[in-house]
Amino acid sequence: MQSVVVLCEYTSLNGGERSFLATVEGLRAARFELAVACPTEGPLVGTLQRKGIEHIPFTLHRRDGTRLSLSDARMQLAQIVREREPVLLHANSVSMSRLAGPVVQQQGVPSIGHLRDIIRISAAAIADLNRHTRLLAVSDATRDWYVARGVHAAIVMTCYNGVDLTTFQPRPATGTLSTQLNIPAQSILIGAIGQIGLRKGLEVVLAAAARVVPQAPSVHFVIVGRRFSRKAESIEYEQQLHTLAARPPLAGHIHFLGYQDGMAHLLNELTIVAHAAHQEPLGRVLLEAAASGKAIIATDVGGTAEIFPRSTHAAMPVPDGDPEAFATAIRTLIESPALRQSMARAARQRAVTMFDARAAASRIAMHYHQVGAPFSHF
Repeated sequence: MQSVVVLCEYTSLNGGERSFLATVEGLRAARFELAVACPTEGPLVGTLQRKGIEHIPFTLHRRDGTRLSLSDARMQLAQIVREREPVLLHANSVSMSRLAGPVVQQQGVPSIGHLRDIIRISAAAIADLNRHTRLLAVSDATRDWYVARGVHAAIVMTCYNGVDLTTFQPRPATGTLSTQLNIPAQSILIGAIGQIGLRKGLEVVLAAAARVVPQAPSVHFVIVGRRFSRKAESIEYEQQLHTLAARPPLAGHIHFLGYQDGMAHLLNELTIVAHAAHQEPLGRVLLEAAASGKAIIATDVGGTAEIFPRSTHAAMPVPDGDPEAFATAIRTLIESPALRQSMARAARQRAVTMFDARAAASRIAMHYHQVGAPFSHF
């Protein structure tokens, strides 16, 4: 077994964490022993324990809640690397890749930095990313973004995430969500799923809903997810969403469900998935919705076109920030059950063909072997 330390910034179970966890069994089968360095509280820690993955406490905040300086965090990481002597360090996000870059270079440890977000970063951060042995981008769009800003093209490669096609699969709706919401069983349920934050475009979904609901009162929208950011603008944004949802014509038609554990079965209850993100490297919710055989409307940004090339007819793309286009797409799918079914089948096939978690784990294992633990038989 080859020892790999995986560095995670958060202990939530959002896209980056879930994408990593989806590869765990495949990486173990490829003879890698994983240990995850991350903070000490949160659902990720419990999940690691249930999966038998070692947790290494890695503190990013002081007791008073203030964040450690980069230098202090790097000193802590350097100590972990010296004690563990892994064959490879895998930083599971852009920020952790930036943090780890100088450490792995100084320690002479092979490393992979995972670029799971499309965000603006400084020239100093780009220089830190370039210290890694290899960088993995979750889509070509993500790779192109960073290369255009100075990341060395020779070290960054595209590596698609995967989803468990057994956990996420088409199933008949049971009606449990309609019952939970106390709405008629024949209601059309449209779901918007993800963190509540400015990047996810939920204001576009609500603006589209305001155009649809007056003519289609059987339509209900569910907002699945919670806000993690403590920034004032994010708090205000969430408050504005709730205010809009409480006013006519949306009152009674918008349902905030918060964070949900059982996403696979919740997806089965939805008629349509509406994803209005302003930027999306490779939206995990889109992979899960596709695997679940859902009709999907999504903004044509980032890596979304790589999940759903137009030739596959596996989703309905709409321009970013255009509630009227979103409303038109919703009306089209509401009025055409046959189109919904056709798109759902194509979406599932796309997930099976390109985004199987087993294939994703094999791709990660290949990079692990090439970067840190080459086997002659691999």
